[in-house]
Amino acid sequence: MCRLASDLWVSAYLARLGLAGIPAYVVSKGHEKAGAVLVKVNSLDGCATVYQRTYDFEADSRIWVVLCQGKEKQVDEVLERQMSSDPDLWIIEVEDRNSNHLLDEEGLRD
Repeated sequence: MCRLASDLWVSAYLARLGLAGIPAYVVSKGHEKAGAVLVKVNSLDGCATVYQRTYDFEADSRIWVVLCQGKEKQVDEVLERQMSSDPDLWIIEVEDRNSNHLLDEEGLRD
């Protein structure tokens, strides 16, 4: 399986969110080719969820799983720790009251 460069995946993801009318922002720009990507979904009610990609060996594919969720302040503390240990990390923040993130759509899992 060929992996898409991180910067291309982020650009495509932001475009897809934009077409759906879902605001999203690059909070931290990581390594262009190989940086890991975390997606923070801010539900605008003081809570947030962070998703990370991982490999599902049973399904032989990449999937998005919850890294953490809870009060936004606590979630941001987790993200700060992640950034301090991985300078190549991308963080995308999605703002949607219904927590729509589109990560389960075809093409965004890869």
